[in-house]
Amino acid sequence: MRWFEGSAARFLLYRLGLRAADTQTTAAERDCLARHAAGRRALVEIGVMHGVNTGLLRSVMSENGEIVGIDPHPKGRLGISFERRIALAELRRHRRGKARLLRQLSHEAAAEWGDRPIDFLFVDGDHSWAGIERDWHDWSPRIAPGGLVALHDSRSVPERPDLDSVRFTAEMILPDPRFRPIDSADSLTVVERIADERVADIAGASG
Repeated sequence: MRWFEGSAARFLLYRLGLRAADTQTTAAERDCLARHAAGRRALVEIGVMHGVNTGLLRSVMSENGEIVGIDPHPKGRLGISFERRIALAELRRHRRGKARLLRQLSHEAAAEWGDRPIDFLFVDGDHSWAGIERDWHDWSPRIAPGGLVALHDSRSVPERPDLDSVRFTAEMILPDPRFRPIDSADSLTVVERIADERVADIAGASG
């Protein structure tokens, strides 16, 4: 393996300003995220990686907002998660509101979340059917009426095989009566929680 492809080497190059933090979102997807997250006060991101999108969301949210990033960021061979260190550095580039990184799996964070409403959720974690199904079950009831969910790798893109999350979005999320699609960009889909008292609330969904 080439020395500069290791996580420690990538972190060193990042700190020296010789390499940018990595992200799997396209410029069009980041523009879409920024547009819909602007002014939001309670934001959650599932799947932080290097924190490029976490920092982006923090840069546009409300001055009184908080973004919570969720990622286990497992330690490497040196006992350190250099990926997490890059993510923390990306967050420190922006000072708007508050930001936290939870070193947990998404279902662990959901179990401790309580009933705090969320008005912007970015899902970019486990793209297997079981993974996205669990994230949707755990987190969608916590979206406030009028709140948004942005789903990465939820649409087909040229020259790349569909992940399970594409099929789950089409078969399970888009028909969900609690939500309506409002925007898309490349592999990103944005849906809005319908402001209707008749839809299932957190208690009903967890009962």
